Amino acid sequence: MGHAERLGGRDGGHRPRVELAGARVLVAGATGALGGDLARALAGAGARVALSGRDDGRLQALAAELGGAPARAADAVDVEAVRVAVGHAAAALGGLDAVVVAWGVVAFGPAAEADDAVTEELFAVNTLAPMSLVRAALPHLADGGAVVLLSAIVADAPTLGMAEYSASKAALSAWAAVLRRELRGRSIAVLDVRPPHVDTGLVDRALAGTPPRLPAGHDRGEVVGAVLDGLREGAREVVLDPREKRLVRR
Repeated sequence: MGHAERLGGRDGGHRPRVELAGARVLVAGATGALGGDLARALAGAGARVALSGRDDGRLQALAAELGGAPARAADAVDVEAVRVAVGHAAAALGGLDAVVVAWGVVAFGPAAEADDAVTEELFAVNTLAPMSLVRAALPHLADGGAVVLLSAIVADAPTLGMAEYSASKAALSAWAAVLRRELRGRSIAVLDVRPPHVDTGLVDRALAGTPPRLPAGHDRGEVVGAVLDGLREGAREVVLDPREKRLVRR
């Protein structure tokens, strides 16, 4: 099965895992802090990485850092540009074994006062764009491969002053749960990553409003490590253990 294999899980079924050495991985949102860290870590683990992101200058710089990785700029909400970027990555790598979607925007403020245009952009970037990219990628994705979606803890714990952001992430998480079941026949893993607040600079680029008091940013390296281990293990979720304050895979 190449770099996409099957792993017997505790549920008695087969849980697909990805052998990262030599795996063909597209990282969308690679110009963001977390997306860039994921791309570097995957390349460091031996994966063949292709990149996509909105900022072409930063994208090309990261591509050069990673030894000339294939890269194609695309705005998350430009469906056609995203489709082209996916096709470019698949052609350059000879197919895909995994797709990592690390797009996100945030906004703050009371739900009753939310601006409709801001709410639409939140759902466009955080929910609809990842769905669109995954649909574009599935024809290129090897059976036994994986989809990684970066959601957030607010999908499970909606937060005051962040109703619309919470809802956009909860919607993505719900979609991932159904997609996972629908892709069982192809043994494609769907890894839903729901970390707590991570200091990526996203808060400073909010679409609207002032953030509520947030906890100290969770260690970004732990998030990246959990994603890579989740791919290796065929995990379904990465979530925070509230008692031990660490990320767990399940």
